[in-house]
Parts: sequence; structure tokens; C-alpha cells
Amino acid sequence: MKNEITWKLEHENIGRLLLFYAIPAVIGTMVNALYNIVDRVFIGQGVGPLAISGLTLTFPILLFLQAFGMLVGAGAATHISICLGRKDIPQAERILGNALTLTFLIAVLTITPCMLFMDPLLKAFGGSEQTIPYAKDYLYIVVPGNILASLSFSFNAVMRASGYPKKAMLTMLAGAVMNIILDPIFIFVFDMGIRGAAIATVISMAVGAALVMGHFLSRDSLIHFRRECLKLDRRIIWAIIAIGISPFSMQLAGSLVNVVMNHALKTYGGDLAIGACGIITSVAMLVVMLVIGIAQGMQPIVGFNYGAGHHERVQQTLYKVIKLSTVITGIGFLLSFFCPELIVKGFTNDEELTRIAANGLRLNLLAFLVVGSQLAISQFFQSIGIAWKAMFLSLSRQCIFLIPATLLMPLAFGLDGVWLAGPFSDFLAAVVAWIFLWKHVAKLKSR
Repeated sequence: MKNEITWKLEHENIGRLLLFYAIPAVIGTMVNALYNIVDRVFIGQGVGPLAISGLTLTFPILLFLQAFGMLVGAGAATHISICLGRKDIPQAERILGNALTLTFLIAVLTITPCMLFMDPLLKAFGGSEQTIPYAKDYLYIVVPGNILASLSFSFNAVMRASGYPKKAMLTMLAGAVMNIILDPIFIFVFDMGIRGAAIATVISMAVGAALVMGHFLSRDSLIHFRRECLKLDRRIIWAIIAIGISPFSMQLAGSLVNVVMNHALKTYGGDLAIGACGIITSVAMLVVMLVIGIAQGMQPIVGFNYGAGHHERVQQTLYKVIKLSTVITGIGFLLSFFCPELIVKGFTNDEELTRIAANGLRLNLLAFLVVGSQLAISQFFQSIGIAWKAMFLSLSRQCIFLIPATLLMPLAFGLDGVWLAGPFSDFLAAVVAWIFLWKHVAKLKSR
């Protein structure tokens, strides 16, 4: 089994190999998106429009916590892929063990302050007396359960990177299906409202975490948890952080962007505009997670072949992913531009919220076509271990372009300016990504 996995990564046709890894990864990331989207759909239909606004207030805190999970998961997955490409299984297992210990340590250090300072945080994020109670009901349950999310999602990426994409997909599916089943039961049958959605989410995370942890304890896994590997090693920790810092920074920047966005939305559109942003984010996330899934499917192929010195296979994989990602985000643009009201109706029946969200969706995704290539190129640099380029590309859209645009454009265009800040930033970030890639390829050809 071990030889078969490494042989495929080194010799299998790129198209077939990409399908083998990307399809399960896509399902996994789409399932990840569904955890949040399903909650918003049921909360919007079963609790009300202000509940969606309250749930949107939770984004900065949840993104902050997820950032640390991605720091460990993405960093460990990339390094494990490279180690397997070098046939160094003992080092891969040391990385796995350190990642587990680091996950628990970080959980204690991040969950505690979020619980202690929840009220002032929600006020700082643009909450009002009408929306904060909904946010607190959700967060008091979901925040402590974040350790389960880290074990489930972060180590699912490691499972996929170590050669088990189908199994990774199935573990994610199990948790998502559980969430879809439990959400309506807790929200409607038990009449628990937004707290019911939170309980359903935590139970589903627990199922996913149990399955992922069980994989690395089983004999079938290529790499295993070993007691001697759990002791933290400074070199391994820094290696994980060096790669994981890119997706970590992107998530952390996403948290900051949400804070800035919420204040702008509240100023120019009120509580319902914040709810509209939650709907728009859900729609965009569904498409973006599809692209990220394809890019994650690229990661073990690119990481292994980069480690093995097969640069032609690395380049061929990247270009296939860029083409496919662009087609997907192009379809997302067309749907959001021509039928935004139909999409928004899936989340709410409130006429005013529908009007605000539909207009915002059409404007916010105007440059969505170019997002696919930007995400693929950023993931590419992460996969080959060039951490600073991946981090810069991840941060360019959020911090360098989006935050200033969100602060300045509403001064001229009001609420529409908040929505238009997104496509403005998407276009500039894509241009920067292509410049980075062109220079990287030119440098390789000159060798």
C-alpha cells in the first residue's frame, strides 16, 4: 500500500492523479462550508433575519479560532507530503505527533480569552442590542467545541496529504450529514433556535474528530500517532509554522476584514446589511471552498513531486488547477450577476433582507472570475514550501487592498461602496499573484 501511494504520486497521469486527490478534497471542503451554510439557512428560515445578523457577528471570533487550526493543519500536511516524497516516514510521524500536541496547546490559549471577553468583542464587532444575544447563544456552545473542529478539519488535511483522500472525504461527509440531520431537529422539533444549531454543529464536529483520530491510530495508516513523537520539537514547530503561517494569516486577516466590514455595514446599512453580508459570504464560500478543495487536491501531488525533483509534473498540475478554478469562479460570477434574488431566497423570505442581499451579491462578486487563479497560485507556493510568497498573496487581497477599499469606497458610494470593495480587491490580488507566478517560472527556466 505504501509503495502504491508513492508510485502513483511520482508516475501516475496528472489528470487522473488530480481527480483522485481533488474529488475527495473538494467534497471535504464543500462539507466544511456546509457546516456554516446549513446553520445559516435553517436559522434564517426558522429563527429570523436578525438571527442571521447575529450569526454573522460570530464570524471574526470563529475565523480567529479556525486560523490556528489551519496554522497547524496546513503546515503539517505540506511538510508531511514533502517528507513522504523523500521517503522519510519517521520524520513524517514526528511532524504528526508534534501537530497533535500543538493543537491542544493552542486550543487552551485561544478558547479561554474568547469565552472571557465575548461581550466586549461582539460590541467591538458591530453588534447591537438586537443581534448580540443571538451571537452569544451560538458562541457559548461552539467556541468550547472548537477543539473538536481543529482535530477534525486540520488532521483531515494531514490524512489527505498522507495518501488517503477518499477516507478523508468520508470522515468529513459523516460529520456534515450528521449536522444536516440534527440542525432541523434541534431548531424546529426541540424549538432551541440558534442554540440548537450550535449543539448540532458541535456534535457533528465530535463525530468527525473521532473518525480522523481513529485513522491515525489504526494499522491501515501510512503514518501513525506515536507516544515518543508527541514531545514538542522546536525545529518541527517552526517548520509547521513557517508553512502554516500563510493560511493562518489569511484567516486572521479575514477576521479583521469582518470587523471592518461589520462596522461599515452597520454605518451605511444597519443590522440587516450585516445579515446580508452573512448570506453573501455563504454563497461566495460555497464556490471558494470548491476551488480550495481542488487546490488542496493539488497539494500532495505538488508537494511530493517538488520534494522528488520532478518540476515538470509540478508545473503541469498547477496549470490544470488554474484552468479548472477559473471556470468554476466564472460560473459563480454569472449566477450571482443574473439571478441573485433566487440565490438569496434560499436563506430568507424577508423582503427587505432579500433586496439588500441580492444587490450586494451582484456587486460583490463582479470580479469573481479572477479569484480562482489567485487562490490556486497562492496554494501552489504554499505546497512547495515558499512560505513568504504564499503568505503575501494570501494577505494582499485582505489587508493591502480590501481593508482600505472598505474604509474609503463607502465615502463615495455608500452601502454599494462596501460591496464594490470586494471586486476591486479581487482584481488587484489576482494581478499580483500572476506577477509572482511569472517571475517564479522565469527563474526556473533560467536555471
